[in-house]
Amino acid sequence: MHALILILAAIIQLVALGCTVYIWIDAFRDAIWKGLACIFCCGLYFLYYALFEFEDDNKWLIVIGALGGSSIAAGLARTFY
Repeated sequence: MHALILILAAIIQLVALGCTVYIWIDAFRDAIWKGLACIFCCGLYFLYYALFEFEDDNKWLIVIGALGGSSIAAGLARTFY
């Protein structure tokens, strides 16, 4: 059972990583400095960009996947350590 939950956490983390990279790509397409700021500014500009400047048809699914997916995966993995 522990292995299944850890596998689920890994899958959720990969989805969150994919959503984050998608937002990074959009930021780099908008401007190089926005992409670099999303990566290097401790997540604060990433949060700002994701909430206010990122535009996509499925914006909220991608933002929730990026921000909430990592939290859910960490919570699942933390139950065993």
